[in-house]
Amino acid sequence: MPKKVEESDVPCCESDPLKGASRGVSCCKVDALITIDGRGQIVLPKDIRARAGIEGGDKLAVISWETDGRVCCLSLIKADEFGTSIKGLLGPMMEEILQG
Repeated sequence: MPKKVEESDVPCCESDPLKGASRGVSCCKVDALITIDGRGQIVLPKDIRARAGIEGGDKLAVISWETDGRVCCLSLIKADEFGTSIKGLLGPMMEEILQG
């Protein structure tokens, strides 16, 4: 019997399998343009940190996509949300493998 999907199991940036629709997630919104300094550091604007609930000392996972061997896109995911995101991506595949 398939495991019941709980609301907390659904990553914030993914469609909601409980309702079959998006949870009010908007896509491809440019919030700010930031600059990389000479040491490779960036500053996330205060309003973005506040909306995302990011505080000093929080960890972010950097996710990259490559095209033709060149990184074309980067995303930041809060580390405490990363496990849920991976579970959402790999969970159904692992269940299929185990049941297969």
